[in-house]
Amino acid sequence: MSIVTFWNDTREQVGKTLSAVAVATQMSIQYNLKVLLISTSYADPTMKNCYWSDTLPKKINLFEKKSSIAVESGIEGLSKLIKSNKIQPNIITDYTKVIFKGRLEVLSGYKGTIGDTEEDNLNNYREIGECFPELIRLANQYYDMVLVDLDNQLNKTTRQQILAMSNLNALVITQRLASVNYYKELIEKNKELLSLKNITVINKYIKETKYNFKNITRYLGTKENICLIPYNTLFYEAAEEANVPDLFLKLRKISDTNDNNYFFISETLKLTNKIVDRLKELQKRK
Repeated sequence: MSIVTFWNDTREQVGKTLSAVAVATQMSIQYNLKVLLISTSYADPTMKNCYWSDTLPKKINLFEKKSSIAVESGIEGLSKLIKSNKIQPNIITDYTKVIFKGRLEVLSGYKGTIGDTEEDNLNNYREIGECFPELIRLANQYYDMVLVDLDNQLNKTTRQQILAMSNLNALVITQRLASVNYYKELIEKNKELLSLKNITVINKYIKETKYNFKNITRYLGTKENICLIPYNTLFYEAAEEANVPDLFLKLRKISDTNDNNYFFISETLKLTNKIVDRLKELQKRK
């Protein structure tokens, strides 16, 4: 049982949530693992839009491909149980959306209360956000893999606590020079980011640019911890249309290595495999 946290401390839109979504979906298809994907976001529908719409939440059986209506879910209900010490690990699944039965569940982030002011909702989110570390700890007792999309709006103490308790942390950046320089400064200040517990994901990656993988890794002086999620039009469209699970099931059948979709799915699979292998290696070293 392991916790993997996707993070970035800047205001840049690096695609952190979609990186977590891609890995969670790929992992649940590729491995016989029970995966929970947790959103810690505030009023952000990005993760939800990848998997279900407001009008028709979908529950997809990975093998039978049947769909049904999923129950209402979210952190709001779970936080009440956590605060009252009435939660057991197996109860978490009652508040999730089932994407692949027995393989992938999603816990959506804080939605906010209609009628409350922005300030009230934000304060309530920050209060609820303090429950995330305990929720993640409990989830790790029930699921094989807990993937966390760490939101910058959580207070600093909570964010640090989640990163500390994670078995593996994935820093998500882009190939923009400013983003690469941000990462370079981070590793110069903290060599721990080059340790086995940390990997770096370059999201929205495009091969046809001066800032390609070869040049970036040469500039950074390291490539061991760096993985890619290529930019893919079909993926970004599916992420708006609650169609990510179907897309990944479809793309896994592509065999043409010259197909851009093959590059996307193969690199995402490499990242997923690296995460699983790294976790196994870390476990052996304990």
